Amino acid sequence: MAVVVIGAGVAGLACARALHDAGVAVRVLERAAAPGGRLGGDVLDGRPVDLGAAYFTVSDPGFAAVVSRWHRAGLVHPWSGDFTVYGTPPASPRPAPVRWAAPGGLASLAADLAVGLNVTCGSAVKDLTVLGGTVVLAMPAPQAALLLPAAAPLAEAQDWQPSLAVALRYRRRCWKPLTGAFVNDHPVLTTVCDDGSRRGDGAPVLVAHTTPAFAIESAVADVEAAVRELLELPDAAVSVAARRWPAARPTRPSESTFAQVDGVFLAGDGFGRPRVEAAWLSGRAVAAATVGNQNPKTPRTASRAR
Repeated sequence: MAVVVIGAGVAGLACARALHDAGVAVRVLERAAAPGGRLGGDVLDGRPVDLGAAYFTVSDPGFAAVVSRWHRAGLVHPWSGDFTVYGTPPASPRPAPVRWAAPGGLASLAADLAVGLNVTCGSAVKDLTVLGGTVVLAMPAPQAALLLPAAAPLAEAQDWQPSLAVALRYRRRCWKPLTGAFVNDHPVLTTVCDDGSRRGDGAPVLVAHTTPAFAIESAVADVEAAVRELLELPDAAVSVAARRWPAARPTRPSESTFAQVDGVFLAGDGFGRPRVEAAWLSGRAVAAATVGNQNPKTPRTASRAR
């Protein structure tokens, strides 16, 4: 039995790795030039910057084992537990989790997961019917619906929102001590992270993520101005890099760990709490169902998505 996984983000690579380790023939097709998905980033003035996920947390024992291996290999480090909160604080604050970051950028973790797998990058799939075998769409549901129209109700139920990530490099570190910040009730910003702190090299780089209303490339100047006002910066950024994520986060993620629509598996961080760990768990759950190690209840439509 051959399996084709479309999407080389965390969910797709976790699925492919589990299948490969179980002796199942699997290939991964990725439209981008490199694995990563929303672990991806960019290069700003010769330095990689994280423009996807800001960090990741760990609670599942299986994912914790993977993170422990990454930690021993020097690929990740504990970054920050406490974030500054701007705007209205949460009504019931929760204990801050350990937030993990990657010195080489989060995309380096995708590269690690891809080692030894049959991954083809730069391959944009347009027709599922020519693939044959079992197909896994490891991507946000709105993207999956473009290949599988029957997944459109699931995409609508999960209600994905866009975001624009903007990296801002300054001549010097001109802000008060900061690791990261949640920005509540702001028209432009949702988070701001100190990428020099996150990566551990002290570079004078901030990365901001926007609200859906400002998730357009033309909003970069607005983002720079909003960050300068929020952090009371005396200097303007000297260079910027931006990436728009059309489907950055589901506001109503599904309770199940994956879905199966018209015989096609759907996986990603739209299942469970939207985070890196959820994507990993979703991919692993699809792999387990594919090889018959378990028989989870999976929705045939979006009717069980919340």
